[in-house]
Amino acid sequence: MQRFFGVCLVLLVSVSGSAMDGNEILKQLDRNLSPESFESYRKLINIEPNGRQKEFVLFTVKKGSDKVCALFLSPASEKGRSTLRLDENMWLYIPNVGKPIRITSMQSVVGGVFNNADILRLDYAEEYRVEKTEGLSDEWLLHCKAKTNTVAYDHLRIWVDKDSTLPQKIECLTEAFMLIKTIHFKEIKDFGSGIVRPSVVETDSPLHKGYKSVMIFAQIQERTLKDEVFTLSFMPQLETLRK
Repeated sequence: MQRFFGVCLVLLVSVSGSAMDGNEILKQLDRNLSPESFESYRKLINIEPNGRQKEFVLFTVKKGSDKVCALFLSPASEKGRSTLRLDENMWLYIPNVGKPIRITSMQSVVGGVFNNADILRLDYAEEYRVEKTEGLSDEWLLHCKAKTNTVAYDHLRIWVDKDSTLPQKIECLTEAFMLIKTIHFKEIKDFGSGIVRPSVVETDSPLHKGYKSVMIFAQIQERTLKDEVFTLSFMPQLETLRK
């Protein structure tokens, strides 16, 4: 009996240690992808099965673990629009329409395979906890579960390069583990100030066969931002941050 409890204790410590290590890996992955507070310029490209493409250019700022907003710079039809995310709450501002309107994480203000949660992404460790960590030859495979039922995806499977602690691929799944989309991270780039991360993020989905969306980062750098930037009243003024 004493031996039985001893074995159980060893197993419990092993499982707890694995989970803790996985969550630490996830936190480090977040910081390697971006500083805690930053600004960035990126292009989003939606590609249809017939080859037709639509492009958007966004200026994005993020502060801490729960505040992010983005301003559309192009195309001309979208210029001046902005989006704001505070934790799980999201809004879209359209010039000359009036007050910002509520949007959801699974909708997409740009169409394509990226949804609003992908475009206005918070830290992975903020929304997910690691339930299981697998050590592969050159990678860790993190099995993640959403902390709340308001998160866009119930489960994530994240393949993490051991040398760089950067994601290589993420599978986004439903509660029943049905695959919604796969996100691929490509073309490592040195953005300066210690930020070395994939500059290209591609996603495809079995639910949208033949469609693909691509996110290309042109610039990302640490920036200190005031809380007032992340308010509904400041959404029409995001352009002032670029001056």
